[in-house]
Amino acid sequence: MHKILLTLTAGLAALPALAQPAPTAPGFDVAAALARIDATIDRQYPHLDALYKDLHAHPEVGFQEVRTAALLAAEMRKLGFTVTEKVGQTGIVAILKNGEGPTLLVRTEMDALPMEEKTGLPYASRAQQTVDGKLSFVDHSCGHDSHMAWWVGAAAALAAMKDQWSGTLMFIGQPSEENVSGAKAMIADGLFTRWPKPDFGFAAHVGPMPVGTVVVKDGVVSSASDAIDITFHGVGAHGSMPDKSIDPVMMGSRFVTDVQTIISREKDPKAFGVVTVGAFVAGAVNNIIPDHADLKLTLRSHDEATRKLLVEGVERTARSVAAMARAPEPTIAQPTGTNAVRNDAALSARSAAMLTTAFGKDVQFVPASAAGGTASEDFSAFIDEGVPSVFFAIGGYDPAMIARYEAEGKPLPVNHSPYFAPVPEPTIKRGAQTLALSAMMILARPDPRKRRHSQP
Repeated sequence: MHKILLTLTAGLAALPALAQPAPTAPGFDVAAALARIDATIDRQYPHLDALYKDLHAHPEVGFQEVRTAALLAAEMRKLGFTVTEKVGQTGIVAILKNGEGPTLLVRTEMDALPMEEKTGLPYASRAQQTVDGKLSFVDHSCGHDSHMAWWVGAAAALAAMKDQWSGTLMFIGQPSEENVSGAKAMIADGLFTRWPKPDFGFAAHVGPMPVGTVVVKDGVVSSASDAIDITFHGVGAHGSMPDKSIDPVMMGSRFVTDVQTIISREKDPKAFGVVTVGAFVAGAVNNIIPDHADLKLTLRSHDEATRKLLVEGVERTARSVAAMARAPEPTIAQPTGTNAVRNDAALSARSAAMLTTAFGKDVQFVPASAAGGTASEDFSAFIDEGVPSVFFAIGGYDPAMIARYEAEGKPLPVNHSPYFAPVPEPTIKRGAQTLALSAMMILARPDPRKRRHSQP
């Protein structure tokens, strides 16, 4: 089963606005830009809504996003972008050159989750795909359908404003974010060698916050993620003859308990770190001691020292458990992993100030001193390549719905819940506004009237 990663925005939703960012850079008229962006998005919205519901009803899991990628590629070609498909298997790269200036990356994810949707929406997904050899329902319960719709909306707005900016847009449709491998696949396929390396990057994620909310977090935004698969090798026997076996169920059970001492007795209590055993599969019937047990883990951390401690501790514990049982060495694999997302300090402050000018109190700026989210995101792979970036969180829930759940004492459906259902129109519009404004903040041409006014 693919690793199921909770989105960072659920963690950011609880963070307060603790500081005021630096002022907006001069020469960029935020209100005028927003008015033009809104005009395009309002005109485009019926199409964006139809696109969103189509994507929602036809989700595809990582590296199987063939239909999804084709839809997005067609949308971007209609807007005048030059599109290359099948980058990193199913990814797309859409380029719009408009004179001299910076190159700006804007990324969306395309993949969905292998789970059944239970929202009851008229456009709910009933799609199924084969995942790890088994047929599974598929659902955009993380919100990537919203992301794709606002990504197209932002591209449409910027294409309509070419008279206002100079530079190159690099809009990326990334596969397989959910198992944190799609960004690396695109980079390995020459993303930053076949095309110019971007000077800046932006991405955004929807979360269970009031619609209109935009969170800008300086510093660490998400956790590092490491998947570890462990197979304990034993000796199978009859259930009545345990002395003739080396029981892998016992090894796995001991490991599940002992591995948590890394958190409770080795990790700095002030540092964030999580070790979760998400799957433990061994045997099939009650009277056979199996010959192996398969465990799947996810490790989360914010800093490199803690990350190293967790990975080494898990491996050491697994080998020690096997040695205690006089069993062969366990098989240990680390199929996927990604670093924490770290927003650029200067770009975060500048973005938050600009967006506050546009949206007022709906914008929350969270300083680097506050803890980041506990979930993970492979947007970090682009940042690790030296692209200063900001990863935004966008609210997607009607405040009345949030209040109703609170009044009834019910937990709010979060990302990866089968009931997760952002409100389409205001969510898509705010995401498109945020990305388009951020792009204009970087690429906008100076107002010649202001240049003349500033001359002595």
